[in-house]
Amino acid sequence: MKFENLGLIEPIMAALKTEGYTQPTPIQSQSIPLLLDGHDLLACAQTGTGKTAAFAIPIIQHLVTAEGRPSQYIRALIVTPTRELAIQIDESFAAYGRNTRLKHTVVFGGVNQASQVNALRKGVDILVATPGRLLDLVGQGYIKLDQLTHFVLDEADRMLDMGFVHDVKRIIKLLPAKRQSLFFSATMPDSIRELASSILTQPKKVEVTPVSSTAETIQQAVYFVDQANKYDLLKYILKDKSITTALVFTRTKHGADKVAKVLNRENISAEAIHGNKSQNARQRALSNFKDRVTRVLVATDIAARGIDIDQLSFVINFEIPNIPETYVHRIGRTGRAGAEGKAVSFCDVEERPYLRDIQKLIGLQVPVNNDHPYPSSAVETGPVNVPVSKHFQHRSNHNTPRSGHQSHTKVHSAGTGENRKKPGRKKWFKAAR
Repeated sequence: MKFENLGLIEPIMAALKTEGYTQPTPIQSQSIPLLLDGHDLLACAQTGTGKTAAFAIPIIQHLVTAEGRPSQYIRALIVTPTRELAIQIDESFAAYGRNTRLKHTVVFGGVNQASQVNALRKGVDILVATPGRLLDLVGQGYIKLDQLTHFVLDEADRMLDMGFVHDVKRIIKLLPAKRQSLFFSATMPDSIRELASSILTQPKKVEVTPVSSTAETIQQAVYFVDQANKYDLLKYILKDKSITTALVFTRTKHGADKVAKVLNRENISAEAIHGNKSQNARQRALSNFKDRVTRVLVATDIAARGIDIDQLSFVINFEIPNIPETYVHRIGRTGRAGAEGKAVSFCDVEERPYLRDIQKLIGLQVPVNNDHPYPSSAVETGPVNVPVSKHFQHRSNHNTPRSGHQSHTKVHSAGTGENRKKPGRKKWFKAAR
């Protein structure tokens, strides 16, 4: 299917052509027709599947073709958990709506509200917001949502992880009952389903690449290493000049700062991005990384949510996450849109239970790389020792992802109560194809 087959208006088609889009991703091809028909939507899609365009494009089309609503009213609201993601969504609306007269803006905390208030006073059709600043500006009388026709809750699982559930419920109470609502989440635990049921009306459901799977274009490896040697191992890996950019994950803000400091002492340009950084500092670090002024970006999970870097080829888990789904989100920053990517993880003895949980979730054993100067002093347990160099070499002969990748898209009514079958575990040999 191509975008031409989705019934999009000419201004949007022209914008997509400018962006170089020709063929929609599975989440886009399945969601856009449903949304253009006016259905509420419950979508399960992990990062990197193209979900922003899946909801932005039909919203733009609806607002452009609607009649009788002046632009001083906010007609579409997108709520998302982080500042970085809010900014990127706003940029997407700017790109897809470039040939329309729709006005949009983004509001988030951590910065002076003056410029945001000025934009709101001029009138906007589309508002992208983080929960705290949104409610703050509502309380001050700068935002009214009584004319809203479209509502999107994005990254709902992360919203709950960050403690925004009460803010989200307060926002829902401010919305008109008659509206189109869209709910996007990478995972669907019971708490998310309960929240979705309070927001959506007879929704359709789209599920693309469940969170338990990792893209087959990503070459994964684990290095068993003692905690004390992780910094030396990181410097050793980054000696490879072919790694032009690398996104490094830590579990804590302090850890991110320390890793960046250690790398800079070795003349490896690095910046840290986390919640204690000012908004200006975070945006500067992100811009420097995108422009390749900075070679390494060190991030915590919450700060990294929404980071979308073109041609990012290398992700390093300096510390293995204690939540298995987080691993999938982390390494999903690379290997996007069919491109090849590599993701390596440093695992000390205390993190091996986390690794076993991850391997159980994704249904495969991550290959072990023992070819490095800092092997762990502990006895190895758990994963099978698959030589990573051979694994990488084998994968390099298959630059094109298997046909049908991400094609297991399910669409049905979310209100039917049908029992969902759990996806079968992937066999290890599939990961090496």
